[in-house]
Amino acid sequence: MSLYQITDDGLSPLVSTSFKEENFWERRDLQRLLKANVEVIDPDVLIIAEEFGDWDESGRRVDLLAIDRDANLVVIELKRTDDGGHMELQAIRYAAMVANMTWDQAKVAFQKYLTSNSMDLDAEARMCEFLGWESPREDDFAQNVRIVLASANFSKEITTSVLWLNDRDLDISCVRLSLHKIDDKLVLSADQIIPLPEAESYQIEVKQKRREERVSRVSKKDRSLFTISYEDEVFESEFKKSDIGYHTVMLLESKGLIDEEVFEMLREDTSCSFKLLKRPDEMTETERRYSKYRFNRAPEFNYDGQGYYIARNWGVSNTPKFIEKMESQFSGLKYSSTANT
Repeated sequence: MSLYQITDDGLSPLVSTSFKEENFWERRDLQRLLKANVEVIDPDVLIIAEEFGDWDESGRRVDLLAIDRDANLVVIELKRTDDGGHMELQAIRYAAMVANMTWDQAKVAFQKYLTSNSMDLDAEARMCEFLGWESPREDDFAQNVRIVLASANFSKEITTSVLWLNDRDLDISCVRLSLHKIDDKLVLSADQIIPLPEAESYQIEVKQKRREERVSRVSKKDRSLFTISYEDEVFESEFKKSDIGYHTVMLLESKGLIDEEVFEMLREDTSCSFKLLKRPDEMTETERRYSKYRFNRAPEFNYDGQGYYIARNWGVSNTPKFIEKMESQFSGLKYSSTANT
């Protein structure tokens, strides 16, 4: 896009220049400026991490990681080159890597980002404020991952790939960054070229239809709340299925039902595909990364001088099997559930 300076004599075109000519580097300059002024490339995101790379066996890092108003994760990749390199492939890898990020993991990453940038804010409170949530809604977080590519220009291969991927319901934006000069001052312009602004409303309608179809499928997801009782006395009520293992162990402990035999049974139970009880030193990096246990707090259960954490990898398929097993093992133990709409 051509830019002109208005003068007394008319219009004077601004001199185009390049990031390379101006010794303008991606991380040192472009990333530093855009993380503080991210609205230049996307007006509705909150940066939660910079150079994010909390995964094993990979030295790759996301330039900027953000969330949008719909609680989606947003991977932002920056290039100063005139063709964008292979940034779309790089960003897709990153999107896949962060797709399973939980609310707690995002909160931890954001707190590190705030601290490293000398911002005295509470990460969780700021995220909730940005999203318009009164309290965290973990189940609504990171349902999708968007990608924003910002570069001096894009090759035909990139634009063709992005258009094709967007047509298959990915959400990728391309923003062209241009440098101009006015005397000795630099002027940055940012133009979204995919999706084209004039076509964006139509594309949003198409995506909205697809999104509604997805929501329809998600709405069928089981969000039941559970109650656990012993001998007709309610022990805990209206908890999510992710806590069914925890409340079961707590009830058994409170009723003095955990002897050596029961302890061994609980230790070896793998109804949720992970051991029900684990010590911190037994956890794998994968189990820690995806919060299969609440390892970042005090041990939830102690037995014979050892602290254990209780698995929380419960879903529609494994919860009924666990309930059946526990009710058959302990005659006074009962579970009930109600739909949470």
